[in-house]
Amino acid sequence: MTRPRNHTFQAALIFLSFAQLTTALKCVCRLCENDTCETSADGACWNSVMLIDGKEETDKSCLSAEKKNQVYCYSSRNVSKRNCCFTDFCNNENLHLYQERPSEVPGWGRLELAAAILVPSCLLCVGAMLGVCVLQGPRCAYRRAHKQDAEEALDDHTLMTPDKCLKELIYDMSSSGSGSGLPLLVQRTIARTIVLQETIGKGRFGEVWRGKWRGEDVAVKIFSSRDERSWFREAEIYQTIMLRHENILGFIAADNKDNGSWTQLWLVSEYHEPGSLFDYLNRYTVSVQDMMLLALSVASGLAHLHMEIIGTQGKPAIAHRDIKSKNILVKKNGTAVIADLGLAVKHDSTTNTIDIPSNHRVGTKRYMAPEILDDAINMNSFESFKRADIYALGLVFWELSRRCSVRGIHEDFQLPYYDLVPSDPSVDDMRRVVCDQKQRPSIPNQWQSCEALRVMGKVMRECWYPSAAARLTALRVKKTVAQVNVMKDIKE
Repeated sequence: MTRPRNHTFQAALIFLSFAQLTTALKCVCRLCENDTCETSADGACWNSVMLIDGKEETDKSCLSAEKKNQVYCYSSRNVSKRNCCFTDFCNNENLHLYQERPSEVPGWGRLELAAAILVPSCLLCVGAMLGVCVLQGPRCAYRRAHKQDAEEALDDHTLMTPDKCLKELIYDMSSSGSGSGLPLLVQRTIARTIVLQETIGKGRFGEVWRGKWRGEDVAVKIFSSRDERSWFREAEIYQTIMLRHENILGFIAADNKDNGSWTQLWLVSEYHEPGSLFDYLNRYTVSVQDMMLLALSVASGLAHLHMEIIGTQGKPAIAHRDIKSKNILVKKNGTAVIADLGLAVKHDSTTNTIDIPSNHRVGTKRYMAPEILDDAINMNSFESFKRADIYALGLVFWELSRRCSVRGIHEDFQLPYYDLVPSDPSVDDMRRVVCDQKQRPSIPNQWQSCEALRVMGKVMRECWYPSAAARLTALRVKKTVAQVNVMKDIKE
């Protein structure tokens, strides 16, 4: 008996739909070459309009698959509008804030087409399976009732039970292996129930507040609407799969808040009372043991960022691009976490491409590597960005080592090159000292009498090499610091 013609036609449509879904999705991109970007077939095109100083400003780009269901596709009443769509160049139209939204006309994107074809087919299969269960009677019902799926995801209601603290919520999501953060609904629920307490810092993009959620302290970084791209980028980096690590600032939520006349963009993270390493070293000296613990934790965090994890739940290699003592936070247990990932770049090893953020910040001039200062860095090589991080890491180690107290002797806190450049140096100032004169921060002779300080001094020099290729890797720095015999210095 021949197969019915409509079944053959349906099979052909399914095949064509899958073939289309496996191709890359092309989108309009305002800041990309040729005004075009590409994302995976299960990604999305992003379209955004925000009200800034009474004027509408638009943005268009690509979204990766894991971000299309995050906060980036949600709008704020009268102040911002964001939209995600799923067909080539579907974000070409311009969004507007104050006009009436037209009634939706059904469209057939490729995901919708596939769903329209596959859902009836799946229903037929389910119907057939149910028929088998009816024929088999109680035995099938028993197996269904006792089936346990070990990988079944926790729903948002389960996660948000009142007796759970933040650490339990984050552990529930991280222990599954994703390590990329909480679901969107949980993020928005947390953010909207935070009560701001006090300002704890100010940056070039806004303020950082200490907030309370269910009696727990959290840090809230508040961006203005004009810095939406920076907020978007930092939230995207923090939600990278497998990024969560004990020496990288713990991301909790991203959300936007508005009252009809202004809007704020929030990034919520773990709160660390001691503050930044910059503030901490200004206030306190550290013992040899404390110095090595802080140095090891910073090196461990940077090594995890730089490392690529290969697998279905893998992590891309990431370079920070703004390592400095103000972007490192000290925890109560004496270790540190790396924060402020808004400038970070990701490397896709399969395509050998670098995802560089489209903002104008290039890092902090005082910590810039010589190849950045003289415009010799190879922007097409991801290793170049990692090596620039290592140079800055050496400067942070120098700040830390100066505050180490050995037999009551220590130095005052100073920033790198404090004696060679002005308090707010220009790029030309730094280029003259670092590239032309090839100077580096001075290492006191008395460090040679302390094993830990001697090793730290050696590590610094190997992080500062003018030749970027000769510098240590983050993993090598981590291993070297971990091998230092601190007890020898304590006994002496």
